Amino acid sequence: MSILPDWRIRELAQAGMIDPFEDRLVRTAENAQVISYGLSSFGYDLRCADEWKIFTNVNSAVVDPKHFDERSFVDIQATEIIIPPNSFALARSYEYMRIPDNVMVVALGKSTYARCGIVANVTPLEPGWEGHVTLEFSNTTPLPARMYAFEGCVQLLFFEGERPEVTYGDRKGKYQGQRGVTLPRL
Repeated sequence: MSILPDWRIRELAQAGMIDPFEDRLVRTAENAQVISYGLSSFGYDLRCADEWKIFTNVNSAVVDPKHFDERSFVDIQATEIIIPPNSFALARSYEYMRIPDNVMVVALGKSTYARCGIVANVTPLEPGWEGHVTLEFSNTTPLPARMYAFEGCVQLLFFEGERPEVTYGDRKGKYQGQRGVTLPRL
């Protein structure tokens, strides 16, 4: 299994792996600087959509993956958000992903956000999985932190190997085909 370079990622994206697909690393849009997104040498910088779930303790809910209480967060649709100090947010990717059966993808945080104390959870995208990627961000600072929709938020690394015996699609995984920000499922 080896990491994929830009030309191979482009081939797979043009065959439907990433939609929409940005064929180059974008650093400016509409004459303004943006947090880079698009194809890079050995990866793809994914964008956040404008759908966010910001965790709150207003309702004193307990965060429990087996019994998730939707009162644990507030829904926000906006091109930028503020994550409260020492808090957490969920977002979704702007791009819809269709991972080939012989490819494994790992999502890692971008250094631009990490240098501001915003940490992205390392997330695997398994062979055969498809959907919007639900992204998890922690504000590790004692200060409010801003994030931007439609700009880069995580980098995807792609690894190609032999097809496994059973893919995520074969086993009909619980997050298959997810759209929007998806909460924990059992």
